[in-house]
Amino acid sequence: FCRVDPYGFERPEDFDYASYEAFFSRYLVVLTRRAIKWSKLLKGNNSIRKSLKVKRYIRKGIPNEHRALIWMIVSGAQTNMEQNPGYYHRLLEGKKNDKLVEAIKTDMNRTFPDNVKFRKTADPCLQHTLYNVLVAYGHHNKAVGYCQGMNFIAGYLILITKKEEESFWLLDALIGRILPDYYSPAMLGLKTDQEVLGELVKMKVPAVAELMERHGVMWTLVVSRWFICLFIDILPVETVFRIWDCLFYEGSKIIFRVALTLIKQHQAFILEATNFPDICDKFKQITKGTFVTECHSFMQKIFTDPGSLSMATINKLRETCREKVLSQG
Repeated sequence: FCRVDPYGFERPEDFDYASYEAFFSRYLVVLTRRAIKWSKLLKGNNSIRKSLKVKRYIRKGIPNEHRALIWMIVSGAQTNMEQNPGYYHRLLEGKKNDKLVEAIKTDMNRTFPDNVKFRKTADPCLQHTLYNVLVAYGHHNKAVGYCQGMNFIAGYLILITKKEEESFWLLDALIGRILPDYYSPAMLGLKTDQEVLGELVKMKVPAVAELMERHGVMWTLVVSRWFICLFIDILPVETVFRIWDCLFYEGSKIIFRVALTLIKQHQAFILEATNFPDICDKFKQITKGTFVTECHSFMQKIFTDPGSLSMATINKLRETCREKVLSQG
């Protein structure tokens, strides 16, 4: 058995190779079929326009060889990169903010210690690439600078694009446009979206909302890492990339779809909890096991299980929840 997965992550001691092999042999057939369809869609000219067909293809998964390109196109990162030639390198050559650089340096060794490509001994060592992307981004978006969590996101982008500049522009698409205000110092967008999830659970899985309320468990305690790290280190790598495929195309509502699916699917299990620590533990448990490993069926579920979820609904909830967060602040 391979101790290291295709992305460079070492598998944990208790990794269930048997069920993973069973899943992957089935998934490989799907991947092969998708790869052929994508190659036809792209027809070697490496451009696509947003359409229902493209959306459907993305929901069914982007093959790894096309992932960087498709993310770049559908997120608008490609256009931004082309419109700002040399900008990324100028950021790296410019004057640096020492405090920012220090904060990023501190986090370097803490980023994916279980990934062989991010080790100091690796050749090439992705730590250097990661450092550059984060330093450039911190100087590009001074309102955000650097905040923990961004290192993991940039790291995943680098694993897919294998290029510094593209990772920078994708990070900009996520932080600047797709995720509303998650990483600014006040983290208003993040706090708001956790409240929004609470409201959505009230609507769609009321028994769980009632349990949380009864035991005084705030949503931020159980889901903040889902939002901050976009499911990195929460769900299996392959599943995270499938979620991101949709996130780049359809925006932040995908995060709510994933969260609601996890909660709804495990409703009975969560409701067994009888106290505060128990609830927190159940939320850790529901992100493990075959349900989340089988990324293909999992992704089908996120579009059916939570039912309809329009951006209009989310924006409305965001307005009321933002008021609430600000009044508590």
